Amino acid sequence: MYLAEREVEVTAAPPGGGGILRHVSQAVARVLDAGETPVRFVVSESDESRRRCEVGVMAGGGEHGARDSIFRFERRRVRNTARFNAALVVPTGIGAEIGGHAGDAAPVATLLASAADTLITHPNVVNASDVIDLPHNALYVEGSVLSRLMMGTVGLQTVRNNRVVVVIDSHPDDLFVHAAVNAVSAARASYGLSCGEVIRLDPRLVMDSRFTSTGRATGRVDGLDALLGVLDERRDTYDAVALSSVIDVPAGYHTEYFEQAGEMVNPWGGVEALLTHALSSILNVPSAHSPMMESQEIANMDPGVVDPRMAAEAVSLTFLQCILKGLQRSPRIVTDPGAMAHHSVLTASDISCLVIPDGCIGLPTLAALEQGITVIAVRENTNLMRNDLSSLPWSPGQLYTVDNYWEAAGVMSALSAGIDPDAVRRPISPTKVDSYTYPAAAERLLPF
Repeated sequence: MYLAEREVEVTAAPPGGGGILRHVSQAVARVLDAGETPVRFVVSESDESRRRCEVGVMAGGGEHGARDSIFRFERRRVRNTARFNAALVVPTGIGAEIGGHAGDAAPVATLLASAADTLITHPNVVNASDVIDLPHNALYVEGSVLSRLMMGTVGLQTVRNNRVVVVIDSHPDDLFVHAAVNAVSAARASYGLSCGEVIRLDPRLVMDSRFTSTGRATGRVDGLDALLGVLDERRDTYDAVALSSVIDVPAGYHTEYFEQAGEMVNPWGGVEALLTHALSSILNVPSAHSPMMESQEIANMDPGVVDPRMAAEAVSLTFLQCILKGLQRSPRIVTDPGAMAHHSVLTASDISCLVIPDGCIGLPTLAALEQGITVIAVRENTNLMRNDLSSLPWSPGQLYTVDNYWEAAGVMSALSAGIDPDAVRRPISPTKVDSYTYPAAAERLLPF
């Protein structure tokens, strides 16, 4: 059982003018082999005639196949305006200028959370190795779960505390095993993490970091059967899964990543996202992954004074604290339609806006398009994705493209206040006057 990446090219316009989601779903289904299940989806590049898509797939899953298609869409029937809830996405592995490194989008999350009642975001935004700063009104949600929330197929229910199971590699160097166990113990003693046990997985997961032809970070995961087997055996003992395992990368990547000062796409995050997307889709529980050091030689490497966006990685050993703290109160995933209607469950009906880097088209963006959710795209957060968001069939006033996250917070505040964001800008556009001539009375008379 393994996870890998496939490239798919589809025509830009759906035949017959149908919905884009249905169009890409059908195109992906046509090219996948028997037994392959999509677990992650992104449009990496598009123009007037075609869309280049990259799809993470799971193969050989058998009974462990994903319980629901990532493309299943349920249109929201109502829009709950009692609260202003925003979703913040910075996709993993796309070289985002802000949020593409080690928790360097956390200040953005805090800013945008101040303009919302609730902010829903994912680990890539706030995870900073052994550091994490999560706004008090933020929900820490695995990326595939956030996509399913936007697609209308799951709801989120806040929790007081999750029982977290921690699964780590059976590392040949006990230093890293001891460090991981001590990190868990520190979390239990210092902020009350509920963790029943740390499980050493043998044989270990094989996680191989790779780059797609567009430069996006992804990878391949082998040995998923053993991980799912141990989690199946203990299914009633945990509410969330924290993983720590070695990710195989070329030896030079550790120095190149720091030396290139943000020019190199983080090679670890893409394959991590592929793994957690699959796990959360299969188990319907929150999950997160942190990389484990390969050797003491790498752990003892002195990168010097590094770019501030990477500094959290330079001062960390286990990289575990961010995911332990995030998973401690990650919301419960609700899939039962009856339970999703409960007032305590947050669904797509409760989402007021989605904030993304400009050019990013994935399931959250396409779901927002079809759900009628406002999207705010931020130009300053440059990345590898090459898409013109304005080419999508938005409703009037549904897409706002802003220069930076300061402006994004301003648009959110205007939307929350119930005013047209353009009303606070100058020049203000003239009021449009149109004419409509009703058919002449004689033309409306029905013949007898």
